[in-house]
Parts: sequence; structure tokens; C-alpha cells
Amino acid sequence: MRRLRPPGAADAKIAHRGTGAPPTSASEVRKHMEPQAKPVFQSLPKCAFRGGYDRGGFEPKRTKREAALEPGVSLTADKERIMAGKVKWVTDIEKSVLINNFEKRGWVQVTENEDWNFYWMSVQTIRNVFSVETGYRLSDDQIVNHFPNHYELTRKDLMVKNIKRYRKELEKEGSPLAEKDESGKYLYLDFVPVTYMLPADYNLFVEEFRKSPSSTWIMKPCGKAQGKGIFLINKLSQIKKWSRDSKTSSFMTQSTKEAYVISLYINNPLLIGGRKFDLRLYVLVSTYRPLRCYMYKLGFCRFCTVKYTPSTSELDNMFVHLTNVAIQKHGEDYNHIHGGKWTVNNLRLYLESTRGKEVTGKLFDEIHWIIVQSLKAVAPVMNNDKHCFECYGYDIIIDDKLKPWLIEVNASPSLTSSTANDRILKYNLINDTLNIAVPNGEIPDCKWNKSPPREVLGNYEILYDEELAQGDGADRELRSRPGQSLGPKGSRLRDAGRTVLTTWK
Repeated sequence: MRRLRPPGAADAKIAHRGTGAPPTSASEVRKHMEPQAKPVFQSLPKCAFRGGYDRGGFEPKRTKREAALEPGVSLTADKERIMAGKVKWVTDIEKSVLINNFEKRGWVQVTENEDWNFYWMSVQTIRNVFSVETGYRLSDDQIVNHFPNHYELTRKDLMVKNIKRYRKELEKEGSPLAEKDESGKYLYLDFVPVTYMLPADYNLFVEEFRKSPSSTWIMKPCGKAQGKGIFLINKLSQIKKWSRDSKTSSFMTQSTKEAYVISLYINNPLLIGGRKFDLRLYVLVSTYRPLRCYMYKLGFCRFCTVKYTPSTSELDNMFVHLTNVAIQKHGEDYNHIHGGKWTVNNLRLYLESTRGKEVTGKLFDEIHWIIVQSLKAVAPVMNNDKHCFECYGYDIIIDDKLKPWLIEVNASPSLTSSTANDRILKYNLINDTLNIAVPNGEIPDCKWNKSPPREVLGNYEILYDEELAQGDGADRELRSRPGQSLGPKGSRLRDAGRTVLTTWK
């Protein structure tokens, strides 16, 4: 970092050219300052200066007012006026798609210890911001890109726990959404594979496993991403071995063992070109109460590099089973040009041509239904802080019967660009997200109603607006008619030739 010279020091140095060495003390510097340029540090106590009078000058402690100015440049009235209307941004995620969007808007970068208006932060940082011990109160002109307890949705175990609770609450209310079939499966809320928490639910899992001993299960650490720590099992002995290899050998000591979820593996995925794939969809939530969320139209599919086989001999081959780019990019057949990705629009066209438009439309209606219901499941427990918004990365797998399954939700979907198209998509994603979260690119005001006009949505479309749903009575009407077609089973109802939107639209 270049040393910050006091205002006027540069002019004083120029004044001494040809007359000997530049001034070497603070008093000499002050002599040659212009009269109208009042030194910023003149009135500061000595404790504000670090390092004493070293190397012909002093190193003053930076003030918040100088945060956005280059070191060594004096604060003038003009610059202060310019700074007054600028959004000051901070990020601890150094990605070009973020920084380019900030700079395009003319926003000014500052440090986290200075006055800022917009902070795009990692999930680790958000914990500190809202921590009881280390956190601090945000002002009305500050916003961040995570809700305080986003993990209620983005931790694998908590997501499943909240969805299970949501189902039970709807059952108690007698809601038709919680209706079950003859075998006891939910008709409208069966969108998460059977899942247990380990070590807590080990005995329940064993009981379920023994009902179908030939089934395959997938184990995932609750707090990791990018495919780390994931493996498949089809024998109880494999779980016991995992337990022995872990830090402790007992399933009962939860505090010292990393928590895992174990889910029934979707062993009949829809294949294209013989390869397994999943969907990465982006969903923006501006507020949970009332719930208002937006679907990004430019999601993509991620393909495995090796053709799929359910053979047990390939259970350890992650290039067959896991679609994560972080894993697939190390495969021999990984294509660096298209990155093993397909746009959602291409998928839709493919399915319309092979399965028909009506079936394809129903599939995407079901995907939208899943997303809204998952958000409704966590809304009651989410800390709906007015300073927050969040862009989630939803991972969906489609089976060969065209039934979509929610696999997980990511709080910080990757902003790394693996291809040129990837870079364009993610740049536009951030651009459209900022247009909604920070209207007109102006200094945020947390008191606004978070309901932007449609013309600024870009590639986002409104997925669900709770206020609108309650206002037109659609939500209440549908919930009160158990005989009517609900949710993904009949995404649009026909009434005398008039289209009636479902609860999630």
C-alpha cells in the first residue's frame, strides 16, 4: 500500500524543486500548503498517527471519508459531492462478473471497515455480520446478499427438516396440499428423495434400508458443496466402515462427528445421449414475509462426462453419478468449449420434440411448484431482515418418468466461469439481480417495498408474490376446494374458458 501523504504535501514538494531536498518534517510541509487547503489531519490527536516521523513524513491513519479516494489525494469539496451520491461496495468474493457489474454502475469500492452501502459477501462473512458477539447494526442504506439464517434452506439437513415440518403443519390444517395416495405418499409434496440425518437417524435409516436391501443411497456432508465428501452405498457394512473411519466410532456422539445426510439415490435419471444431468436454476428472493421470489429464465443443465450405468461396479465412479463441474472438469472427456452444459431452453426444445409440449410444460410447472413450496417451508423460520436479499442456486434432477426432484439449494452458487457462454450468463445474472436488489443503482433504502416494476426484471420473471396471491384470493380459494385440481398435477385450471393461475404463480 502506498503511504498516504497529508493534503498539500505534493505541492510542497514541487515548491522545493531546485532549492534542495524536499521538506522532511510535518511543520515544513504545512508551511508550503495552500492557504485554502485546510489539512485534514491537523486536528487529530497524536494517537491517530502510526509510525511517527519516518522516512521524511508521517503515516496517518486513514479515515472513512478518504476510503474511496486514491492514497495521497486531498479531499476537496467537489470530490465529496461526487462521493455523496455513489454506492460504496465491498466484496470478499473476487469474481470479475461481480466487480465488472459494480464498476459499470459507477459504484465506488471501499473496505469492509469503512462506510459501505452494498456488501456481496460469502456465507462465512454473513455469520460474522449477524453474530451476537461480533455483529453490528446495519443502517437503512446498507444491504447484503444473504439472509442471516439462510442455512435453514441451504444446509442439506435443515432443508429436509423444514420441508418435513411444513408437510406435517399442512396435514394438521387439513390442507388439500398435504393429500396422500393409497400408499401414504404425498400427492403434491413428494419432491425430496427419502432422506435421513446421520448419525441422528441411523436406526430409522437401517429400518428403511432393510425394506429394500437392493437400493442405492447417496451420502453427503451437510455443510459442504461442489461434490466434496459425497459417496454412494448399497450395503449397511459400508456405512459401518464409514463410521469407523470417521473421528469417532459411535453414531451417538453427534457433537464430534460431521453431520451427513443419506438419501435414496435416484437410480432412474432422465438421460440425454446416455448421460445423467441435473438442472441449475437461479431463484432470487427479495423478501420472505411476504414471500416474493423470481425465477431466472437462463438456467442450465450440467452433464456427466461418462455414460450412466446403474451397475454396482460403478458406484465409486463419480464421473458417472455426480454432475458437479468441480468434479467433471477433471474427467478425460470433459469439453472445455461447452463445459458439459446445455441451456434450459435447449432442454425444453429437446423435450418438446421428444415428449411433447404438454408433458414438457407440466414438467416445468412442477419444477416451479417445488421451488415455491420449498421457500414456503422455510419462510416461517427465516429471519426476514430488511437489509437482505438472496440469489439461490437450485439443483433439480429429473427422472425417466419426467418427475422432478429437489436435490439441494446453494446459498452461494458458483460465479466462476468455465466457458465464454458461462461468463455471459453469470454476468447477466448479476446485472439483473442488482437491478432488482438496488433499484436504479442508487444508494439503497431498506424501507422501500421491494416490488420493482416489471421493466427492470431483465431475464427474471415473478415466480410467486404472496401479496398478489392473497389479494386476488386465488391462494385461499384453491386451498379451500379439496375437490379441485391443485399444484403441479393441474398447473392451470379452466373455468368457463378462463385461465385461473395456480397458487404458485
